[in-house]
Order: sequence, then structure tokens, then C-alpha cells
Amino acid sequence: MKAIVMSSTGAPDVLQLQEVPTPQIKSQTEILIKVKAAGINPVDTKIRSRGTFYPEQKAAILGCDGAGIVEAVGAEVKKFKVGDEVYYCAGGLGKPDTGNYAEYAVVEEYLVAPKPKSITFAEAASAPLVLITAWEALYDRALLKAGQKALIHAGTGGVGHVAIQLAKIRGAEVCTTVSSQDKARLARQFGADYPILYTQTDFSAAALEWTEGKGVDVAFDTVGGKTFFDTVPAVRVYGDLVTILEPDGSKGTLKVARNRNLRISLELMLTPALMGLREAQEHQTEILSQCGTWIDEGKLNIHLSQTYPLADAVEAHKQVETGSTTGKVALVMD
Repeated sequence: MKAIVMSSTGAPDVLQLQEVPTPQIKSQTEILIKVKAAGINPVDTKIRSRGTFYPEQKAAILGCDGAGIVEAVGAEVKKFKVGDEVYYCAGGLGKPDTGNYAEYAVVEEYLVAPKPKSITFAEAASAPLVLITAWEALYDRALLKAGQKALIHAGTGGVGHVAIQLAKIRGAEVCTTVSSQDKARLARQFGADYPILYTQTDFSAAALEWTEGKGVDVAFDTVGGKTFFDTVPAVRVYGDLVTILEPDGSKGTLKVARNRNLRISLELMLTPALMGLREAQEHQTEILSQCGTWIDEGKLNIHLSQTYPLADAVEAHKQVETGSTTGKVALVMD
């Protein structure tokens, strides 16, 4: 099969299109999937530039997110049959015989969910990691409730645009940071009540004004750095602040957060995969199943801004690394 192989760390051009052996089913609960599309996430570019989670392996196929058609199933697979359309977040972290920048992938059944019928394979492949991340951050960490107010950073980004929608599904009001009027309009399409142009306005002050000085109940930081610390004053006393990045102590202190008794949560959706936490992985698959239902019901939209052929993975990585992409980017195999 054709696959994009990373044989060393470095710039995007370390990604090379190669012929490699097609992975084979080794467990009776595995599924062989003909991959139709693979989502590209910032974690892919970080792994490419810094190294995989399995440094003893010399070559790797990247890509955590995939969507495709079931080609074969193990003897004990119960939920899927040949020909089923599926999507999933599995592999792509450097472990041998995994990764979705390829024409085929083998995935355990418990990691696979039915693909939403109303969207394309490319849209479906763009969804899993960001859906799980936003769900875990807002629903599992912050315990977001109906009637609460949330601040979501980077509301037109991959995680941000689905986080807005999940917050609205839960019944919350949402303000979000964006960099331009065009992105403000797009954020409103996703359901944001109040887009804040952070390039022109102090977002923390704007959020406080929006909440009549109380602060938001929940803040979701997808940017990190100084933004994390600047968000603290915008959160109400005893509120929740969730971040997907490790707070950088050189950018600020937690003194104000402590004084406000904030509950600070860290969100890394890759933890279950890296630690082999089966129950947590099954929960993530349930998230995909529920989100798939909402997508088909028209309650949730995946914004796919651009697709590239598999052979153009280098260009796709360059695009993601600009940091200015709205929504998601995907590779398509046909």
C-alpha cells in the first residue's frame, strides 16, 4: 500500500510517500479499514518535528484520525461488517503498524464508531480528535451546565469550532476569541453569542463586561502561553479553567487563580491511548457515536477548510503549521 512515512524528525519534507506492507489483522477483535481520508492535527506536526512517543522505532506513519470502509474483520468482531463506513481516533503516535496517512489501517473494534452518514469521509476523518478533546474539556473536566457562560479561545480553530457547538448543545452561552471580522462571522455561524476580536480588545475585560463583572463559569484555553494566565481574571470565583497545553510558568503565576479558587484542569485526549486505558478509550468511542448522531441531526458541523491528496502531506503540514487555518485540514486517499 501507499503511505506517508516519517523516517526522521524535522521539517515537513521528512514525510515521504512510500510503498509499505499492508497491515494485517492479528487479533480476533481487530478491523482492517480501507482508509478514505485522514485528519491532520497539530499533534502530527509536533511529532514530526520533535519525535514520536516510541523513539525506539525508526520509522512511523502519522495520523491519529481516520475514516474509511471496513475491508475485513476479526472472528470476534460483533459491531461491524465488511462494507461498513467508520471513523475513529487510533494510532499515529509512532507505534508500529499504526497510523492513518496510509491506504489501509488495522484498528481494534472498541476504537471504531459508525461514520456519520451526512458528511464526507474527509469531514469525518477531520472530526475525532477535536470532538473528543472538546467534549472531555467541557463536559468531563468543567462539567458545563445549561445556563452557564463559557469563554472558548480560538473559536474558528479545529478544537474551538466544535467546542462552541458542544457548549451550545449543552445549553450554555458562549463568547469566543477570534482574530478578524471574517472569523467573527464564522464563529457566529458555529453558534457563538459574542465573538471577541482579541487583536483589538482585551478579551478578559470584554468577557467580564459580558458577564456583568462576574466572570465566565467555564473558560477553555486552546492557545496556551500568556493567554492561559490572561484568561484567569475572566473566570468567576470558583469557576473552571481547562487548558489543552501545559501552563508555562515563565508567562505568569497562578496567584490570581488561587485567590479566585479556580478549578484548573488539564486535558490531553491522547492519555488513554498512551497508557492503554481501555475503559477511557471506550468512553471516547462513545463520544464519537453520540457526536455522529448530532452531526446527522444537523446539530453539529465539522468545518473542513482544505483537503490534500495523500502524496501532498508535506504541503498539508505546512498549511497546518501556519496557525491561521480555520477548522480542519485532511488528506484524501483517492
